[in-house]
Amino acid sequence: MPSPTHSAPRVAVLADSDTRWKWGALTARRLHPDARLDGYLLRGRATPTVRQLGEVGARADSLREIRGVDFVRETDRTRCDVLVLACVGGAVQAMVHGLAHAWRTDRRRPVVVTGYVGVVYEKLADGLLLRHGADVVLANSRHDADRFRAVYRGVGAPDDSVVECALPFLGGAPYRAPDAPRTVVFAAQPSVPETREARTYLLRRAVEHARRHPDREVLIKLRSKPGEHTTHVEELPYQKLAGRLPGGLPPNCRLVYGNMGEVLDRTDLMVTVSSTAALESLHRGIPTAVLTDLGVREALGNHHFLGSGCLASWDELDAGHRPEPDPAWLARQGVARGMGAPPGRSPGEYERAFDAARDRVAELAAADQLPPPAPYYTPRTAPGYLPGILARYGLDPHGAPLAGFADAPQEAGGLRRFARDAVREAARGAYRHGVQRVAPAIRRWGQL
Repeated sequence: MPSPTHSAPRVAVLADSDTRWKWGALTARRLHPDARLDGYLLRGRATPTVRQLGEVGARADSLREIRGVDFVRETDRTRCDVLVLACVGGAVQAMVHGLAHAWRTDRRRPVVVTGYVGVVYEKLADGLLLRHGADVVLANSRHDADRFRAVYRGVGAPDDSVVECALPFLGGAPYRAPDAPRTVVFAAQPSVPETREARTYLLRRAVEHARRHPDREVLIKLRSKPGEHTTHVEELPYQKLAGRLPGGLPPNCRLVYGNMGEVLDRTDLMVTVSSTAALESLHRGIPTAVLTDLGVREALGNHHFLGSGCLASWDELDAGHRPEPDPAWLARQGVARGMGAPPGRSPGEYERAFDAARDRVAELAAADQLPPPAPYYTPRTAPGYLPGILARYGLDPHGAPLAGFADAPQEAGGLRRFARDAVREAARGAYRHGVQRVAPAIRRWGQL
């Protein structure tokens, strides 16, 4: 376990998707700017590809793919000062239980940190209780911190792990407004909205906006390419929907990929349903619209933006409307423009938003001994829920590796590794085909 005499701190990040890797790695840099960063990609449905990792742009000193049960078993992988769990709630809960079991006889252990990659608009109680047991649960805003503590207090669990900070990837050059918008970006989301009709509608409206304004460039910013997965499953990729639009895309409208920060460098109007990209855009002072065309509904996540001043429809945007955000709402969301700074600036207030988290982590890391992680969910409090979650990651109800997972095969080399990787990619492709093509068809048949 880590020694208090370390001169160069080490931070490990375990992530299970491209967006969570981005959040985890950048959070690690905020907590320890000069630390060695060792990255681990949790093997599963959304394990990021090389292209996705390159697009995210968050670098590590080492990076490898691993199973959750192996991460828990091989203590060398957690010989660090701070461990950031940048995973879905179930994976965080499994790792907390597994590591608590692995560390049960250790005097010292890493400080365990977790949190959310962006806007928290669904499964608030479920996701939070699955993250309980980490030493630090980061809240990206004052608004989230209040909600998180209320959930923990509501079940009688300690809430002192909740620490307010901000999203770690806000930043970029201040926006300088032209006389009229030149570049409009529609930030698409993998799972919002879900239906073909709704997604086709949004795509069609973006295309119509381009046709109405031939002097503007309309960019449809996509998170992944067909066959890739991100944090959420995308059953109806916009690439396929675009190929079926009558007349196709006009010359001033195109699909784009790439780092969101770089796309925002040339954006004059950001349009989305509920993407976290809206907060990135607002932070830089870019006019930002959260669409109401499909209603303001919890299922869409745009209810999170109530009171923001950003709610608007495509009809309003077509007519020239540019939303003006409410400063008080921005301040509660941890956005720099709402923290006393001039519009479009990234002030010292944003940098200081991480001070409390750094102080808490440093205080815990300096302790002679940390108590074992104590999650709210245990075999006593959730006997019908917890065992299934842990079993998905190869752990028994007490966090010990299950017999069927305990004897993990050694890393293969040469042709064996090539064959293993080929089989794994084929299996992933089959799974993605089932998720994206077969499952929706079965659901449609069931509705006949």
